[in-house]
Amino acid sequence: GAVIKADDNVEKTEDEEKEDRAAQSLLNKLIRSNLVDTTNQVEVLQRDPTSPLYSVKSFEELRLKPQLLQGVYAMGFNRPSKIQENALPMMLAEPPQNLIAQSQSGTGKTAAFVLAMLSRVEPGNKYPQCLCLSPTYELALQTGKVIEQMGKFYPELKLAYAVRGNKLERGQKISEQIVIGTPGTVLDWCSKLKFIDPKKIKVFVLDEADVMIATQGHQDQSIRIQRMLPRDCQMLLFSATFEDSVWKFAQKVVPDPNIIKLKREEETLDTIKQYYVLCNNRDEKFQALCNIYGAITIAQAMIFCHTRKTAGWLAAELSKEGHQVALLSGEMMVEQRAAVIERFREGKEKVLVTTNVCARGIDVEQVSVVINFDLPVDKDGNPDNETYLHRIGRTGRFGKRGLAINMVDSKHSMNILNRIQEHFSKKINKLDTDDLDEIEKITN
Repeated sequence: GAVIKADDNVEKTEDEEKEDRAAQSLLNKLIRSNLVDTTNQVEVLQRDPTSPLYSVKSFEELRLKPQLLQGVYAMGFNRPSKIQENALPMMLAEPPQNLIAQSQSGTGKTAAFVLAMLSRVEPGNKYPQCLCLSPTYELALQTGKVIEQMGKFYPELKLAYAVRGNKLERGQKISEQIVIGTPGTVLDWCSKLKFIDPKKIKVFVLDEADVMIATQGHQDQSIRIQRMLPRDCQMLLFSATFEDSVWKFAQKVVPDPNIIKLKREEETLDTIKQYYVLCNNRDEKFQALCNIYGAITIAQAMIFCHTRKTAGWLAAELSKEGHQVALLSGEMMVEQRAAVIERFREGKEKVLVTTNVCARGIDVEQVSVVINFDLPVDKDGNPDNETYLHRIGRTGRFGKRGLAINMVDSKHSMNILNRIQEHFSKKINKLDTDDLDEIEKITN
């Protein structure tokens, strides 16, 4: 794969980059016990602007089959989430409509497209009618779990996993109505092995498109699968982010789409006080951190570092000083990371030291302080505004006041901070670590 420059002069291959994103996505699913209440506004672009725009406030309005409604309630969904309010009427409309939707993890999108698949299936027909592509085996299993939970009162519905290692006899046809799998195996099942007749597929879901296209092969395989499907097959594509490469891919795979986008969640910055601390080097940053730390131990804090190496060093130094610190970094197994976050969430550790891997999607309500030990920069060394927003957005959530402190240790990092201020049009004040009353007020 192409090589992407990463921290500590370690070069990352495209596959590793994809693994990071896939691992992050899986982590979000493992640590989520409930839906995130997002403040994001949803923007809906219809392919036919003249048709009325429906959104629903209850699942009953969708006229679901009773056994599906039962499944929805059994999963603990009382009312549709923001993305579900808008996406479900479109996905369930007659005739079927195509959809490209942006939604973060935890917004209920998996449940939404699973509901769409289950609604379209004719249980009496014993062949695949819905096809869902996931970027990795683990993510396919997670989606499969949702299908099994939601379809548990619908015993005639069956699910097959098209993943590596699931060996079937050549020439065998599949009787399960829903197939979920990874692009390479699904392509083999459709073309080479002929387990699936693609012409009979009614719903095609492409999940986690942004993770998917981090692997060049997956992109081509997905497009080849899509080309085998009938013209009237309903195409649904989901992605947490919508950079240009994702858009181009989405438009190749989904003709005449309705589009649901989340408006930028910039308003989180309004409840967050932002400061910076001037230092000369890493050791001074550590000293400043210890001073601040005295004022913030009441609350829980997340500290972000640019590299695994710095994160490891910092966690060790803080532990030596007798602080209860948890370390979260990219080389840990996803299950290990989930366990660390769980302990932090339960308050067993007060401080979580981490790299960017964990900037997205971790919601811990008690976090009231975020410290950027290193400012976030992209692979070319420019300010990474989106990561900054995601990092400091871990605090000030749920309408509470939050605090973000940025460590500046060079002219270069001051320049980065200035550019971040300009981008968000928000002033970041200098903090004198001798005067910590302000911090104590916010964190108490």
